[in-house]
Amino acid sequence: MLNETAVNTVVIATQHNTHAKYVVESLNANKNVWVEKPLAIDRESLSLIEAAYYNAHSNGASSGSQNGPQLMVGFNRRFAPQVKKMHELLSSIMAPKSIIITVNAGFIPNEHWTQDPLVGGGRIIGEGCHFIDLMRFLIGKKIISINGRAMISNSSRAILTDRSSITLGFEDGSFGTVLYLANGASNFPKERVEVFTDGKVLQLDNFRKLKGYGWKDFNKFNLWKQDKGQQACPAAFIEAINTGIPCIPSQEIFEVAHATIEVNDILLAQ
Repeated sequence: MLNETAVNTVVIATQHNTHAKYVVESLNANKNVWVEKPLAIDRESLSLIEAAYYNAHSNGASSGSQNGPQLMVGFNRRFAPQVKKMHELLSSIMAPKSIIITVNAGFIPNEHWTQDPLVGGGRIIGEGCHFIDLMRFLIGKKIISINGRAMISNSSRAILTDRSSITLGFEDGSFGTVLYLANGASNFPKERVEVFTDGKVLQLDNFRKLKGYGWKDFNKFNLWKQDKGQQACPAAFIEAINTGIPCIPSQEIFEVAHATIEVNDILLAQ
């Protein structure tokens, strides 16, 4: 497939520990890459991807090509219509922001492959990256500090990273906290995003109801059915292939991947 000139794009949706290998091979073959999250589960693999990406773009520039291959991670939430509205509203506010993202993640047995640190990387690596990317998108500034705290089992003293608090600081003074919790009730809404800034609040409830408080020209934006951006995200990727303009800047993709791996290490080291 990688040697087939008629193929210009590869979609990677394998188990997490194989993502980096296939991303590197695809970039080395000058293919556009869509990879389901996570991009990589450890620093070594991530470094190999970064090297392959920049090498592919360097080779494209030296050969006279305007653009190298596109690299895209399936961070669909930043493409959800209500999130894009939040981003639009927040981009006009220069004051720092405070974000709280509550994720009622649901229980997954320890025996599940996503919980295996060598295969799935654990749930923060595998799914928590979604919410780190979402905060990065809404704030629009670089992450400059990372901290976290996981729950510890009373009986086994095991670190339960799927019951964690993750706090990020941003270069403009903003901060955000992700409460990623696998110990909640299944009938409680799965995701809530709240942003506090400059006397205003935005509250997104389960990608159905967006409510504004204190905004002069915005009150609410509700949907008939949940939309987490699953269709808009690949559509943006196809547009990026056609235009050569990334739908997520590569610097942000790598920044989120580094932050996710670092916070997972912090949680495990407590």
